[in-house]
Amino acid sequence: MVAAGAILVFLLWHPSITKAQTLERYEFREPHLGTIVDLTLYASGETVANDSARAAFARIEELNRILSDYIPDSEAMRLCQASGTGKAVPVSSELYEVLAKSVEISKATDGAFDVTVGPVVKLWRSARRLRKMPAADKLAEARLRVGWQQLILDSAARTVELRKQGMLLDFGGIAKGYIADQARVALKERGIHRCLVAVAGDIAAGDAPPERDCWRIGIAPLDKANGQPSRYLRLVNSSISTSGDAFQFVEIDGVRYSHIVDPATGLGLTRRSSVTVVAPKGISADGLATAVSILGPDRGLALIEQTKGAAALIVQATETGLSVTESSRFAGFVLPNEADSRQE
Repeated sequence: MVAAGAILVFLLWHPSITKAQTLERYEFREPHLGTIVDLTLYASGETVANDSARAAFARIEELNRILSDYIPDSEAMRLCQASGTGKAVPVSSELYEVLAKSVEISKATDGAFDVTVGPVVKLWRSARRLRKMPAADKLAEARLRVGWQQLILDSAARTVELRKQGMLLDFGGIAKGYIADQARVALKERGIHRCLVAVAGDIAAGDAPPERDCWRIGIAPLDKANGQPSRYLRLVNSSISTSGDAFQFVEIDGVRYSHIVDPATGLGLTRRSSVTVVAPKGISADGLATAVSILGPDRGLALIEQTKGAAALIVQATETGLSVTESSRFAGFVLPNEADSRQE
């Protein structure tokens, strides 16, 4: 399964619509990708809703078989097994699309985001489980097998070559957003346009519910991961992703390390932060949220401002309290205070 990221986004569901209308609201929940996936959709009847939900969940499982680094024979892991052989491997359109977006973000961040960080992430998973720092020599060796520049894409042939032996892909910072996108596409293909797909902290929204102008999304506060949302955002035909260490972290020798690993150091981030990104597509929102978490507010905000249609909220814990930074476009997604207080 693809590892779950920080769950920092709450959903505010809308009440059922009146019987006079032709669409009814349906909710579905299933465990996938090491987390819980929620579908909310409006359909003309129960049969249509059930069939559409089954198709969306089937698509999620199909993509898990492609992108997971927990499944030994997933397509991504088969690609990693060919690393260092000098062979360009033909891949599916889905795997190629995620890798191409990953490389795009790597270039834009000078490698702060790196989908080849798998060897280091594998060590940190063990560190979190054992509550013990990775051995310095093993960490150094793992870092030698990391480097997005060694991931060679050929769009014409749709092939991928991993040039260093022992390279390992990790899609934890981008896959859930992409999968939420694709589940929404699966619903749309069945005529379901008013829908919301929530894969933990990654959400893809379609058209607004009947008689509403948007889906209302609540963002959890950094200091209370399960607390009352700090603010609410509007979402229509776009996606949102929150990245942070509210749930996935480890304390070793008095230092709190996030599950988000900085490729430059090979270490989990030690600054407490929550980054929420809104973007037209989930794959972008997810990847950018991870990248901004690593880059920090200054460089991260510059990246968001340069990305068409993207907006971000960055919250950091400091010695004097919480530091909040917003991109210039973020205010356009924030609901007014009077709407914020309604539990709809």
